[in-house]
Amino acid sequence: MLTVFVAACLSADPVALFDGRTLDGWACHTDGVFRVEDGAIVAGDPDEPAPRNEFLCTSDEFGDFELRLQFRIADGPKSNAGVQFRTARIPGSHEVSGYQADIGPGWFGALYDESRRRRTLAKPDEATVEKALAAAGGDGWHTYRIRAVGPRITLWLNGVQTVDYTERDADVAGTGVIALQIHGGMTGLVEYRDIKLTPVE
Repeated sequence: MLTVFVAACLSADPVALFDGRTLDGWACHTDGVFRVEDGAIVAGDPDEPAPRNEFLCTSDEFGDFELRLQFRIADGPKSNAGVQFRTARIPGSHEVSGYQADIGPGWFGALYDESRRRRTLAKPDEATVEKALAAAGGDGWHTYRIRAVGPRITLWLNGVQTVDYTERDADVAGTGVIALQIHGGMTGLVEYRDIKLTPVE
C-alpha cells in the first residue's frame, strides 16, 4: 500500500474551490449560516452560540486528491469546526456523513468520522499538536493539507503531519463532497480561505 501511495502523483494544477467573493459551487442546508467576508468563508457569531452543526458543501464530488486550505477559529472552550471530505449529504437533514479533518482545542489535526461511525479514527499526541500550532503564523491563520489516495488518508497541520490513517472497511465510500463545518454550541467565528484541490492519479 505504501508503494501505491508514493507512486500516486498530482495529476493537474490546483483548482480553486472558492473564488474569494461568492459561494458559487457551494450550498448549505440552512440559508445564511455561511457568508463571505474579506475574501474568506465565514460562519458564527461573536456573541451567540451556533444553534447546531451546519455544513457548507461543494456541489461536486471528489475521490483521490490533495486539498489545501487556510482556516482561523475563535479561541474559546467550545470552538470546534472541521473540513469534511469523501462526505455525503444526509437527505432532508442539516447533517452530513464522512471523514472530517478536525479543528478546535482538543481536536486539532485529528481525523473524525462524522455521523457514520461517530468516533475519532486517528489523533495526534499532544506534543505533535503543540508543534503544529507553534508552526502557524502570528495572524491566527492555520494551514490544513489533506491527502486522500485510495484507502490512505494523511493530514498535515501547518506543515506538521498529524495523521496517517489507512481505511480497513472496504464499504466506506471513496468519493464525496468537500464541506466546511461550524459546530453547534460554538461562540465566535470560524473562517476558511484559499481552498484549493489537486486531483491525484
